[in-house]
Amino acid sequence: MAAALFDRGRRDRDATVDRRHRTAKLNIMTTPNVAPIDRGILDEAVALARRAGEFTLGYFRRADLEIDTKGDGTPVTAADRGAEAQLRAEIAETFPDDGIFGEEQAETPGTSGRRWIIDPIDGTKAFTHGVPLYTNLLALQDVHGIAVGGINIPALGETVYAGRGLGAWCNGDQVHVNGRSGLDEAYVTTSGMAGWPGAVVDEIARRGMHLRTWGDGYGYALVATGRLEAMVDSTAELYDLAPMPVIVAEAGGRFTDLHGRPGPAGGSGLATNGAIHDDLLEIFGGHSDAR
Repeated sequence: MAAALFDRGRRDRDATVDRRHRTAKLNIMTTPNVAPIDRGILDEAVALARRAGEFTLGYFRRADLEIDTKGDGTPVTAADRGAEAQLRAEIAETFPDDGIFGEEQAETPGTSGRRWIIDPIDGTKAFTHGVPLYTNLLALQDVHGIAVGGINIPALGETVYAGRGLGAWCNGDQVHVNGRSGLDEAYVTTSGMAGWPGAVVDEIARRGMHLRTWGDGYGYALVATGRLEAMVDSTAELYDLAPMPVIVAEAGGRFTDLHGRPGPAGGSGLATNGAIHDDLLEIFGGHSDAR
């Protein structure tokens, strides 16, 4: 029953998903048994994300920060817009044939078969409230799927990143998901519980899990580095999730939407250490068909 209730709320949201994100769904999942991505591209992606983070820190906790509201009701600041503009300019200079898809500007098509996906500030609400858990997200998609992903947490000085076939890393140290095999005592975090039916929350408690709200990109970084067992986003856009498949997979975990489908374009996200993934899909209703 909890699964059915959770799916019912997602059906209403799915009906209004932005068309440009629907059309962006092809070939955006990590693909095994293909050649590793070039290490130099991963290094450049990390550098790009860190420079974007440095830009946003210039606005962080500023008393004169102005907050605008976009048409969808979400906040946006000069830091969001400026960081994306900086990333786009640097990507265009270094990879002129690649496409660029970001949150704050229209998509720029490319000719190389590759596309960069940008969320300049994931967690703008945290950013505008002075909470140091916001992130800068950057991913590279090629013909095989997401090849590179980066989660930069500038206020904490952490960058979690991965390249296909190159492993997952945090500030130069290789990282892995943890090995907890059961739900009891597992930590599950989320960006928010708006729309969650009480039956889902009750089931999480009944199964002995700990629920927290260390969300957005930071939650996925916690899973990839083994500090938590699972991160859940009941509603998310492509740019919110694009880095996660390759980062979580290279860390030894599993990433899907809440229907169990791989890739970041399903409108929701579930990252786990792998061992508890199917159990959480059952709780959240991920196996039913909402579309």
